[in-house]
Amino acid sequence: MRMKVTLFNCSPRKDGNTYTGLNVIAEELDKESISTEIIQVGCENIYGCDACGICKKTKSGFCKIEDDIVNDAIKKVYDSEGLIIGSPTYFGSITAEAKAFIDRLGYVSRAADMKLSRKVAAGIAIARRAGAVDSVLQINKMFLISGCIIPCSSYWNIAIGREKGEILNDKEGIETFINLARNMSWLLKKIQD
Repeated sequence: MRMKVTLFNCSPRKDGNTYTGLNVIAEELDKESISTEIIQVGCENIYGCDACGICKKTKSGFCKIEDDIVNDAIKKVYDSEGLIIGSPTYFGSITAEAKAFIDRLGYVSRAADMKLSRKVAAGIAIARRAGAVDSVLQINKMFLISGCIIPCSSYWNIAIGREKGEILNDKEGIETFINLARNMSWLLKKIQD
């Protein structure tokens, strides 16, 4: 059975630097015979968690809110062995769509007996100048509290760039993403053994 990693682009720019970074990772995972899919989350109409608690009662692993893309995205997470969430850095933080997505994913999966437990997961962030480390930490905090296994890289999972494609000039950032993909692949294969 071929393993799968689903990557989520939480940037409103569908083919911007966050997508480019996720694509670098996906290409490296593909070389390791791991299937990948990049899902666009940014610029989608995503609602934040309203803390209704229904997911704690149903324990279905899904949200009662059904008129946005989050439940479809959550299903893709559950059907994958690994996931990566990528966000640009806006005012030192992740995008609103990224925050809504991780809040709802974290809440419903924890309510469903820790459904993300032992999935291999990592956050990445892109910044024009600063704030990306905090953005990665915001994403990874949800993974940590959900029992995920977070692979490391050779540096924080960030790249620097503003204009479309500019992160490709950040040699260290791209190498960090490649190393993240290689470590994720190694870890997934070790877990499968």
